[in-house]
Amino acid sequence: MSAPVLDPVAALNVSRETTEKLHRFVALLEKWNPAINLVSRSTLSDAWTRHILDSAQLYALAPATAQRWLDLGSGGGFPGIVNAILAAELRPTSTHTLVEVDQRKSTFLRQAIQDLGLNATVLTSRIEQLPPQGAEVITARALAPLRLLCSLAHPHLAPNCACLFQKGARYAAEIAEAQISWRLDYDLHPSLTDPEAVILKLKALDHV
Repeated sequence: MSAPVLDPVAALNVSRETTEKLHRFVALLEKWNPAINLVSRSTLSDAWTRHILDSAQLYALAPATAQRWLDLGSGGGFPGIVNAILAAELRPTSTHTLVEVDQRKSTFLRQAIQDLGLNATVLTSRIEQLPPQGAEVITARALAPLRLLCSLAHPHLAPNCACLFQKGARYAAEIAEAQISWRLDYDLHPSLTDPEAVILKLKALDHV
C-alpha cells in the first residue's frame, strides 16, 4: 500500500478557486461540528488529509463520462460535498445527490451546498426507502459492511455504473463475505491517506 501523502493540498491539483471552496467547506465544518458532531473532533486539526483528500481521491476513479452521482450516508459531506466541489470545476454539468437520514446533518449539507453554489441536492431519507436513482457513480464512506452496501446500492445502478467504496484493513474479509450473495467485478486502489485502506471500485454488481 502507498504511504500517506504529505501535502494534501498540492495532491489535489485543482484551481485556486476550487481550493478556496474547499477551505470554505472546512471552515463550515469547523463552525457546525461542535453542535452536530459531523466528524470526530480529533480529526479536525488534520481535516485536509483525513477528510478532504480522503474524499477527493475518489473523483479520479469515476468514469470520465459519468454525470449522475449518488452519495450514500453523506454525514458531514464526505465524500459527497467534496466531489461536488471538484465537479464544479472539472465536470460542471454533473449532478450530485446526497442521502442522509439525520435531519441536522441534512441541514448542514444543504447550507454547504447553498454557500458554495454546488449542483447538488440532499435527500433526507433512509437509503432503503429511496426510489431508484439511476446513478452512474455511487459513493460511500464508512457506512456499512460491503455485503450491506451492495444491497443498498443495487437498486440505484444505471448501466455501467461504478461504485466507489472506501474500505479499511478488513477489506479482503468484507469482499469474501459479500461474494456469498453477490457477483462482483472490481478493482482495488490503494488509499492515498491510509496505508491499510483501499478504494474498492465495483464495475459490475449482481445477485448470485
